[in-house]
Amino acid sequence: MAQIRIGGEGAQQQTRHGASLREHPLRDTLLGEVHARPSHPLTPPTHISHIALLSDTDEHQTEYDHLARLCQREGIAPPSPESNHFLANINRLQLRWERHNEFSTFTFISHDGGDYPFAQSAIEKAPTDWMDGIDAELMVAVHISVLRAVDVSDVDALVREQFDMASLVGSACAGGAATVWTDFRAAPDGFTRILVIDHRLTPNQAGRLVQRLLEVETYRLMALLAFPLARQTTPEIGEMEAELGDLTDYMADVQDVNDERELLVELSNLAARIERQIARTNFRFTAASAYAAVLRRRIEFLREQRIEGVQTIWEFMERRLAPAMDTCEAVSDRQDRLSKRVSRAANLLRTRVDVALEGQNRDLLDSMNRRVRLQLRLQETVEGLTVIIVSYYSVSLIGYAAKALKSTGLAIPVDPVVGLSILPIVGLTWYVMRRIRRVVTSAEAPPE
Repeated sequence: MAQIRIGGEGAQQQTRHGASLREHPLRDTLLGEVHARPSHPLTPPTHISHIALLSDTDEHQTEYDHLARLCQREGIAPPSPESNHFLANINRLQLRWERHNEFSTFTFISHDGGDYPFAQSAIEKAPTDWMDGIDAELMVAVHISVLRAVDVSDVDALVREQFDMASLVGSACAGGAATVWTDFRAAPDGFTRILVIDHRLTPNQAGRLVQRLLEVETYRLMALLAFPLARQTTPEIGEMEAELGDLTDYMADVQDVNDERELLVELSNLAARIERQIARTNFRFTAASAYAAVLRRRIEFLREQRIEGVQTIWEFMERRLAPAMDTCEAVSDRQDRLSKRVSRAANLLRTRVDVALEGQNRDLLDSMNRRVRLQLRLQETVEGLTVIIVSYYSVSLIGYAAKALKSTGLAIPVDPVVGLSILPIVGLTWYVMRRIRRVVTSAEAPPE
């Protein structure tokens, strides 16, 4: 564990004590996070080609190996496997690589393209065979040309030549130190184009401006990645909403418990379908919301100023991107509300089923109570008969005993003895039976 020494010049007392603090294992990571993916100074004329490739976690190692092969071929040290950022010079081309959660970016920077925009892109100078070996899906492709204002004789003519005037977007950025022009349309080579005219940018300002423009284009398309999914999901949500409405209407009329159970099964199946759809779309909608938030912050950092007659980047995004993001948010909200509605309907129906079952259980208990009462009455009747029967046989035994004694010569009046024994025998038998029933009843009674 690293330690920080406290003391030095101007801190004699601390030095004498030799104090040290144990460093948190994530401190270096957190310190470096705010410096991750830094911008680099740019001096016009500069031509940049930027691509963003979709790649999940399983493809990160393959992508790293491909980058390491390029470094090995060019005789430069590759980045560490844990790196998320890498900058290298390949001949007269500067390569910047960044790894993000869902995508990775390769940015090629060239200063040899002359003073005319997009005539020779930076990516054309990259090793062709190495570029062809990248196995990933292309999501973003953009060219940026940064030119000095003094080197451009007619900016308006250049803008009309390079961009679709019907979709033209432009603004003064960085406090008016540069003007940015684009139409956010793909050129014949598949790349969108952004033209930056440098009026008084410092190299650091130019680097930050270009980085923000690249992030604007990257996060714009990454955010829009959720829009087709939202349109695809909308009809499915409509069908499930209609199905829920039918089930709810049927629930209001159903009376039989078995039908209610079948309805509960259908609601459970519908809830499972909704949750499966939410699981399939939730990540993409959440990511789109995060990308859109980052995009808006990057546009704010541009510090745009309006150019008369031309829409700004902010206006373009709010007019084109905001409705798409609102659609994604609305679809996500519909899914959540539908899930809650199905849950409420299922809970209501489950309550009805529970109440019906409780009614059935109550009727069953009443029936059992009636049977117990009948059995108790029958038992009391049988108990009376038992007393009579036991008393009869007991008196008979006494009579047999008296007769046997009389036969031996004893003067025993048999009939009076039998007659006098009846009441004691009946009373004793009744008492014994009552005692037995009381003992059994107390043994079966539940503890308090």
